[in-house]
Amino acid sequence: MNYTVAIFGDRISAEAGYLALETAGLLRERIALIGPGFQTLEQFGLTDSKAQAQARARQMALWLLPFGFIAGFAFNVQTGITIVQGVGSWGNHILGGLFGAIAGAMGSVFMGGGINLSVGNDSPAFGADLNGGKYLVAAKGSPSLVAQAEKILTDCQPQDLKSFSLTSL
Repeated sequence: MNYTVAIFGDRISAEAGYLALETAGLLRERIALIGPGFQTLEQFGLTDSKAQAQARARQMALWLLPFGFIAGFAFNVQTGITIVQGVGSWGNHILGGLFGAIAGAMGSVFMGGGINLSVGNDSPAFGADLNGGKYLVAAKGSPSLVAQAEKILTDCQPQDLKSFSLTSL
């Protein structure tokens, strides 16, 4: 999905930008006024990529930690590796399980979105703008619709204008 988002410093200019999109014939389902008293980012389909990655990592940890523990425990039972001399065989099996759980936690962070937190965010974060009292006017749809909305919003003189494309997982 393609998006264009204009950032306005006050509600009046944001409403003017939204009205300009509406009078140009863009469907109401494709445009939104986002800010206090209006839609939220989540309602429009724009989520904070950092929060989304953290939620994915937590969801994967729910499964990977127990399975990692079971796999580590089973591996230690099968191989009979002595990790610590004085804890006996059951202690070593439990330590193997703990190491497996740690591996599961690492997997949930790396594969669940933790890498996305530091490397590649494909959507800009707008939470700071909203927390700063600013308003967003957003449009989503085909590249031609987004280009039309971008042209209209540029005429409204926003503080910032960002266009981007998000791919769904």
